[in-house]
Formats: sequence, C-alpha cells, structure tokens
Amino acid sequence: MSTAPDLRGATWFKAQASEGSKGCVEVAHLDEGTAVRNSRDPQGSVLFFTPHEWECFLDGAQGGEFARPTR
Repeated sequence: MSTAPDLRGATWFKAQASEGSKGCVEVAHLDEGTAVRNSRDPQGSVLFFTPHEWECFLDGAQGGEFARPTR
C-alpha cells in the first residue's frame, strides 16, 4: 500500500449493488493508483494502492480468493 496523493478533485464512485444500502466503499482511480474510502465517512481514512497492487487485488477478488467463509 502506498501513500495517497492529493485527492482533491478525485471522482469517487461505488458499486451499483450498494445503492440504498447502509454503506459501501467508494473508489477513485488516479494516474498514480486507486484510492478506497468508506462511503459513510468520506472525510475519514483512505487506502491507496498502486496500479499493480489494485490489479492483484482485482484478480484475487474475481478468482474468489477473498470470499467470506461460509459457516
């Protein structure tokens, strides 16, 4: 995880599936990488990932590597 660049003016978006829910993460893609924040706390902490880190995360998520365990 890298240090986030200046995020003023970043365009944030969230998944369509989160519409009407109590909260979700928001993502902003920048030249330097991808920022992620809690949509319920937009002034709070931000995680920032380089393009390579983000692609690795997406690959793992699409492959089910981060699926929540069933009980």
